[in-house]
Amino acid sequence: MRRASPIPLIAALLLLPFLAHARTWEFRVGSGGTFKQLLQSAGIGDSILVSGIIREGTITIDRPVCIIGRNGAGIDGEEAGEVLVITASDVTVQHMIIRGTRMSNMDDNAGIKAKECARTTIRDCHLEACFFAIYLSGSRDALIEDNTVEGGLVEENEMGNGIHLWKCSKATIRGNTVRNHRDGIYFEFVTDSHIDRNVSVGNLRYGLHFMFSHRDAYQDNLFQNNGAGVAVMFSKEIIMRRNRFLSNRGGSSYGLLLKEINDGEITDNTFVDNTTALLVDGCNRVHAEWNTFQFNGWALRLYANASACTFKGNIFQGNTFDLSTNGDLLLNTIEGNYWDRYIGYDLDRDGHGDTPYRPVGFFPLLVERMPFAMVFSRSLFVSLLDHAERVVPSLSPEALKDDHPLMRPPHG
Repeated sequence: MRRASPIPLIAALLLLPFLAHARTWEFRVGSGGTFKQLLQSAGIGDSILVSGIIREGTITIDRPVCIIGRNGAGIDGEEAGEVLVITASDVTVQHMIIRGTRMSNMDDNAGIKAKECARTTIRDCHLEACFFAIYLSGSRDALIEDNTVEGGLVEENEMGNGIHLWKCSKATIRGNTVRNHRDGIYFEFVTDSHIDRNVSVGNLRYGLHFMFSHRDAYQDNLFQNNGAGVAVMFSKEIIMRRNRFLSNRGGSSYGLLLKEINDGEITDNTFVDNTTALLVDGCNRVHAEWNTFQFNGWALRLYANASACTFKGNIFQGNTFDLSTNGDLLLNTIEGNYWDRYIGYDLDRDGHGDTPYRPVGFFPLLVERMPFAMVFSRSLFVSLLDHAERVVPSLSPEALKDDHPLMRPPHG
């Protein structure tokens, strides 16, 4: 178990003398003066209550303050560039509407951007019509919670990411809803962070996309109807529990892609109605247990370059193909799963079939090598060949079998 860092506590103690004298300011649009002028008057730890829609171009917060919106208050950048830029630690923005960045192929303009600071809190805000919505760079201990992030119905190159983190640590991304962006949530070089209870739907590319991000946990999230599903690449020590991957459909789409992942735990997730539910490519020591795969095209595509991965206690039900591969598999374990196509018997009544189950038939192997063969998927001849391969295997890898298949699903 990791020790909690003493840095946030030390920072809080240093701020105590200022917080004891903190003031609350009222800002009403049109009542005289500008919001930028009021920011210059605010002290460390002060709160500013905002009424109305501020239109003053890009606003920079360079001191620890709390910005709180009232009755639909917000900031409209009017497409001038960034909307709200945070450069100080210990800044809170909540109950605000943020909109109107400039779309740019050169700059990552964002609705709220926090740069090189700590303990940023963005809570219960509504971000709309932003190129990037929330963008954290070089930040630590950030809390992004209960926000609604909505992009526009535009082309992929005209929209950035909903929640974007680069080179951050110990972030908490919780309870947000993200839709109609390029990637719903994007991480690069992000460590020791938690992503919980978010809804990422209808995004143009990925619901979640992260690379080079280690020791992160993703739990109880929903990824649905995204262009190409969820992609996890070049990372280690990841945890993905109780997530739902639903209806991520397309020619090359998947619920979850794992590429070159070391030491991953994929547990209690639900994969329903995806083109490919789970693709494992070049991974080591990934453990996928107690997941449900239902009504997908391919439930599991396990490439031959994966090693020391285990698949236990999973449910495979109603999928077009339960399992496919692109070569011989020798160093992975597939055992104790429930397969709805298994027709074996259990004479000793221990809950496991007495004969092995080979989930890979002739046709999945053929399609893996020649994708255009999919047009023959419903032909009687293919069905006969597929059944013959399971009865007398000649093409499927010897190691690719479940020696102890479950007779009943292990969980509801």
